[in-house]
Amino acid sequence: MKLKNLISVFFISLFIGSFSLLTSCSDDDPVIVKKDDIVQSAIKTSDLSILVSALQKVDLVSALQADGPFTVFAPTNKAFQDLLDSNAAWSSLDDIPTETLKSVLLFHVLNMSVTSSDLSDTYVKTLATGPNDENLSLQVEVTGAIEFNGDSKPIDTNIMASNGVIHTIDKVMLPPNIVTLALNNAGFTSLVAALTDSRHTTDFVDILSGDGPFTVFAPTNNAFQALLDSNAMWNSLADIPIATLEAVLKYHVFAGGNVQSDELSDNQVITMFDGNDVTVDLSSGAKLETGSGQSVVISLTDVQGTNGVIHVVDNVLLP
Repeated sequence: MKLKNLISVFFISLFIGSFSLLTSCSDDDPVIVKKDDIVQSAIKTSDLSILVSALQKVDLVSALQADGPFTVFAPTNKAFQDLLDSNAAWSSLDDIPTETLKSVLLFHVLNMSVTSSDLSDTYVKTLATGPNDENLSLQVEVTGAIEFNGDSKPIDTNIMASNGVIHTIDKVMLPPNIVTLALNNAGFTSLVAALTDSRHTTDFVDILSGDGPFTVFAPTNNAFQALLDSNAMWNSLADIPIATLEAVLKYHVFAGGNVQSDELSDNQVITMFDGNDVTVDLSSGAKLETGSGQSVVISLTDVQGTNGVIHVVDNVLLP
């Protein structure tokens, strides 16, 4: 699903290191001095000293000195200090569990070179992993305020290294669960409103914030509007009887595992959280056949969170 069109560009590109031509024994054979690698570039940037210390602490230095190419979203020293200040138990990097810190750092790395001109409103796979060792998704937004993971903004972009590119950012990005992924996406505001309706007897947010893993088929705002338009009595979500809304929401969640798109098969039957089934139809694109006779298109797949995966659907599923 393309969330928005690209209408913004990043700041002027900054380049660290340059190609220098040095004369060797023969003027005809110049020696080319290569750029620093990502780690060397970070070491030479005073405002990234805490990032360097964090990479050393979790033994990721050699990994980011490999050939790559990599893209690193590099939090500044202030960003790391804000992270420490957010938890009363954290006074220094040593107070953050090593595995937690390593996962956070890997969430800032892409296994490809992405400059500012390559970015669009989408999700990209990071080197951090979640259920079944699937790579966690990072949301990129470039329309309006440029943001990563919902609220981290760029400071400098396109700092070129010999094995990739660095973009400095103003906040350490924490790997999101499926609830946070929905909250961060402006295309899911109706879904979030439905899940947090005060009339519920089921605490959907608490359930979907649990360990899981879950597979969620998430309707877009347009899908919810189409649902409202289908009933002349419904002008807003508040007009839908809460029992109906709860039943519908439960029909969008599979609580039995983290099912990515490559694990779906034609005619596969999935029993949803409410006990009703959907059937996968791969005969012409990816679709779900519902108990009410709908054929619903899956428009975006494999948005991976720490406790489950989201697939986007273009209609609200009706049991």
